[in-house]
This record gives sequence, structure tokens and C-alpha cells, in this order.
Amino acid sequence: MAEIGKRIRIERIMDRESRNMFIIPMDHGISDGPIPGLIDIADSINKVAEGGANAVLMQKGMIRHGHRGYGHDVGLIVHMSGSTSLGPDPNNKIQVCTVKEALQMGADAVSIHINIGSETEAEQLHKLGSVAEQCDEWGMPLLSMMYPRGKKIENPHSPELVGHVARVGAELGSDVIKTLYTGDPDSFKEVVNGCPVPIVVAGGPKTETDREFLEMVRGSLDAGARGVAIGRNIFQHKNPTLMSKAISQIVHKDMSVEEALEIFL
Repeated sequence: MAEIGKRIRIERIMDRESRNMFIIPMDHGISDGPIPGLIDIADSINKVAEGGANAVLMQKGMIRHGHRGYGHDVGLIVHMSGSTSLGPDPNNKIQVCTVKEALQMGADAVSIHINIGSETEAEQLHKLGSVAEQCDEWGMPLLSMMYPRGKKIENPHSPELVGHVARVGAELGSDVIKTLYTGDPDSFKEVVNGCPVPIVVAGGPKTETDREFLEMVRGSLDAGARGVAIGRNIFQHKNPTLMSKAISQIVHKDMSVEEALEIFL
């Protein structure tokens, strides 16, 4: 029965035709405070939902302040990890929510953040394994944000490192992996080939141009990614709805970068 529940829920955060995912993380308030684009989270959710996002991802306390009960539906992913930029080690992600709490709040999936290479890697791996077990028990899809971060990590976009952390997430029971793009389709294809569960690509720092951003999205999909999980480059865009429409068309309709750029004209 739990397996059926997991399958039903995961369809709420993806497009049923493309089988791809377009997710908007909005959990930045706990790490960075009320940044532009998330001060009024309800307004931001409305804009990206109208643009075609499949799901938004947020901390448990913000659900009552922003998740929609009107208009175009959008899936809900509850984030279970937290740390702040003010703490002694921002890479030390601790669990701040349970799978049961997420179920009670109506979540379609949960997410957890794991920094491989951090000083608390062991504790975070233990947490990932435990949460994956609970997700299997409750029929809850698990999206794991897997990043190479720590004192020994010189290039977090290294294909070898990204491939390693993605595989770690799959090895410990994740249903979907969110990780960094390696910079080009050929190297990222190696990451995808080494991970037996779907990968969605993180947006990273805010890019300089729309073209640069859309080329990253297009390249990741060409390499085999099953979608994107992008925050700042969308909710901090001058027109989040149009940017969401452009991304949605690339992710779900296989649109080219040139075609997607015409949406802004």
C-alpha cells in the first residue's frame, strides 16, 4: 500500500506527459532571511504556479503563509533540513521536520539536504538513511539535495564529485536527486548514467542573462536530467511568470533556447 501511495504522490510533482519535473525551491528564508522574491511567499507561489511550475518546495512553517488554495494547482514539497548563514557551520544540515509532520500538512513529497564532504557528513548520511526508511513506510516520495561541500571540495561542479554524491543519494534510498550541473551535457550525462533514479538540476547562483540560464536548463535535459529545481533565477527574475513559462516549455515540451526566449518578447 505504501508503494502505491508513493507512486500517486510523485505524480503530483511531475508532468504526466513528459514525466519531467519543474520544481521551485523557496526554502531560502531559513538560511538567508527574507530575500527579494520571497518576502511575500504567497505572491511568489502564485506567479510561478501560473507560469507552469509543477511544485514548490518550502519549510513547514511557511505552508500556512503561502501554499495555494486557489487558481492553478501546484504540488507541495516540504523541506526537512535547515541551517543558517549565521551559524558556525552552514554546511551542517540538521533535520527540522518529520515525515509524519509533512503528511499531516498535506505534502506530496519531502526533501532533505545532504552535504557530502562536510565535517558532519556521517551524521547527515545517517539521517538520510533513516528518512528514506520512513518515506518507504509512509508512501512519501523523497527528493534528496546532494551537494559536494566542505573544506576539501575544490570544484563542486566536478563531474566525478557530482556523480559520486548523486550515487550516494540513490544508494541510500532517495526517489529523486537534486544536484549541481557540471557545466556541459557530455560530462553531466556521465552523472545521469551513474545514478539509477531521476536527477533534477539545481539553479545555482543567479545568472547574468536569461540566455545563459536557459542554456544551462537545455543542456541538462539534453544530458538526461528529468527536470529542474530552481529558485533564485526564477523568483528573483523581473517577471517570474514568464520565466516559469519559458522553463516549463523547455522541460515539458522540449522547446529550444531560441524558442523559449521568444516568450519574453
